[in-house]
This record gives sequence, structure tokens and C-alpha cells, in this order.
Amino acid sequence: MAEYQNVKYGVQDRVAVIMLNHPPVNAFNAATMSDLEGAFDEATANPDVKVIIITGAGQYAFVAGADLNEVKALAADPTAAHSFIEKGQQVFGKIEASRKPVIAAVNAAAAGGGLELALACHMRIAADNARFGLPEITLGIIPGWGGTQRLVKAVGRAKATEMILTGELITAQDAFRANLVNKVVPANAVVREAMSLAKKIASMGALAIGAALESIDAGAQMSMREGLAQEMSSFTSLVETNDAREGVMAFLEKRKPQFSDN
Repeated sequence: MAEYQNVKYGVQDRVAVIMLNHPPVNAFNAATMSDLEGAFDEATANPDVKVIIITGAGQYAFVAGADLNEVKALAADPTAAHSFIEKGQQVFGKIEASRKPVIAAVNAAAAGGGLELALACHMRIAADNARFGLPEITLGIIPGWGGTQRLVKAVGRAKATEMILTGELITAQDAFRANLVNKVVPANAVVREAMSLAKKIASMGALAIGAALESIDAGAQMSMREGLAQEMSSFTSLVETNDAREGVMAFLEKRKPQFSDN
């Protein structure tokens, strides 16, 4: 297991927990982004990991966005600005494309790059005191790590446009009503709730989990006909696996299935 400067990483019950730890507000600088990618790659490569949780350390922020000292330096170097955005898009795209489910346990404010990170995750559990927003417009810039694209898909064009053009943060309760988060829980329970969800998913077969995520993602990018073809292909492949046989037999025998991930 690698060591990271700005991330805490651990594995428990087939669930990897990646905790961003860059005080005071877990802002993304180059080192933190690199550590996030490294820990995520480690979790993805570990065959004992079936679900990944991403959360933030401390009580002030999940992630409060990009480190503005680094952003300030980009004004004089368009090439560096391009690389800065490209790196964030690449890391968040990797998270979104993961065939291991990724749950954001949003423990406090998720602003700017923090919300963009949460949006790249497959599911989001929010603390009741969390806030969500893309305030880049107030700095004279726009979101660059996927915010203008993923927020629209999550909450719809009108609400996303309002949030992006005003830069205002919304409450966890408003985020739930807008379908931005799956569930709102007390702040001291957010990681525990994410872990409970992760363990439930981890009890399923890894092949079916990955195929389901692949079909869901395909449907978001394809026509209905193409998406259904993808679903049919995945189902056909899965039905021949040991896990499918075990799942059906366990149901018929009225017992809990013991999936072997093959």
C-alpha cells in the first residue's frame, strides 16, 4: 500500500476509503490531485476492493475547490492552464468510468472542483450541513473539470444554469430535492452511511456490478436502441457465469448467494 501526502487510504470489508486530507479545506493543488489519482488507481487495481468511497477530512469541506494560488499563476501561462484543466478532467473521467462503484461521502462543503469530483462519482451521500455549488463565475472563470457537463445531467439544464451563472451554493436538502444527492444524513453519520451502502453493493457479484455500470453509462451516451443492445450483450455474457448460476440457485433454495466474482 502506497503512502500519500494529502490523502488517507485504507481498505475494509472490500471497500476502499480515500480521504482527501489537505487542511484546512482540502483544496486541490497538483499534489492533492496526484495523490487522489494514485489512491484511486491503487483501489481500482486491488482485486479485493469492490467499492470505493471518496470523502474529505475535517469539518469544513469535502473539497472547497482548486487551490487559488495555483489558479492565479495560470493567468500568465495558457499552456499551463490547459494542462491544469486537462489533468482534472482526466482524473475525474477515470472515476466516472470506473467499473467499481464510487460513492462520494460529502462531509461538508463541496464547491467548485469539490462538486465536480462528487459529480464524477456514481452516488453521493451528503451530510445535512453540506453545501454544493460552482462559484467559479464569481472569479471571472467557469467550471473546468466537468461541472458544466455533469451538473446538467444530474439536475437538468435550468437548475444547472442557475447554479453555474449565480455561483450560489445550495443546501444538502435542496441538493436532495434536485436529485443531486442520493441521501442526506447527520454530519457524524455520512461516512458510516456511505460504508453501509458500499458493503451492501460489495456483497453482490463483481461481474454483474461492472456490467451494470457499463450499461448505465452506455445508456447515457447512446440511443435507446444502442443502449438496449449493450444491455442484451452484457446480460447474455453474465448468464453463463458461475455467479449467475449461484444467484439463481440461491434464490430457488431460499438462501443468501455466495458470489465468487467469476
